[in-house]
Amino acid sequence: MSLSGTPAPSDPAWRRILGERPDETFLRAMFRLLVAGSVFVLGYDVIERVQNAPDQAATTLLPGEAPDVQPFLPSARPDFAEPGEKRPGRAPRAELQKPMTIELVSGGRLELTGVITPGSANRLKDEIDKRGDYVKSVVLNSPGGSVQDALAMSKLIRAKGLSTRVETTGHCASSCPLVFAGGVERLADKGASIGVHQVFALSAAGALADTGMADAQRVSAECQRLLVDMGVDPRVWIHAMETPPQELFYFTPEELMSLKLATAMSKPAAARGAAAK
Repeated sequence: MSLSGTPAPSDPAWRRILGERPDETFLRAMFRLLVAGSVFVLGYDVIERVQNAPDQAATTLLPGEAPDVQPFLPSARPDFAEPGEKRPGRAPRAELQKPMTIELVSGGRLELTGVITPGSANRLKDEIDKRGDYVKSVVLNSPGGSVQDALAMSKLIRAKGLSTRVETTGHCASSCPLVFAGGVERLADKGASIGVHQVFALSAAGALADTGMADAQRVSAECQRLLVDMGVDPRVWIHAMETPPQELFYFTPEELMSLKLATAMSKPAAARGAAAK
């Protein structure tokens, strides 16, 4: 080592690298490595938590809430296709993908068409309150949507003593059968499409999100409790829980009656009109 304290060219290589105080140099290097390692681990942990965190914008729904909802999903049953698949006159796919409309028509019928969006239950209540006793029945044509609104709509319909109907060209899927179950009388025309499938959540981007086992069980219990309260066999919801979101369990006319989801299988509107002449 030179007199100045700096390593001389003749000193060993390790001495030239570590300097006059190798112990201190080594400790400083180890400290820096530990700090760098800690920063890396913390950064990785933050990224992992962000990626795995539940989507705060996710809402517990049945399909129908997202803009890209697909009505007329394929049947989960190889022996039973969608009943209204080939029936002319049913609403176009694009119409059922829009937020629900509520229209009063002759005979005290409220026609509900489209997606059950958050707030649909309040809009239905406002419409019924405004029309008073003139409203007698609710006609459904919906691919589903917000399960909480569907539950509220069902309870409102029962409290008002109204009947529900799915017509021969109608489609009532996902959470819509919960609304249908609220009717004092529940009429399904021949050829009506009525089906269920699993509850799931959608993020703000419309992607599937994991609601967790606790949420799924809670929502399932709410739906089954409602069906029991409405006099419907809770096995209806067992079929829902067994069917993936990309398909629908369509009920046969016999099943609609045996499970008490429908109280009667009615004639299509055209046939009813012909019989009345």
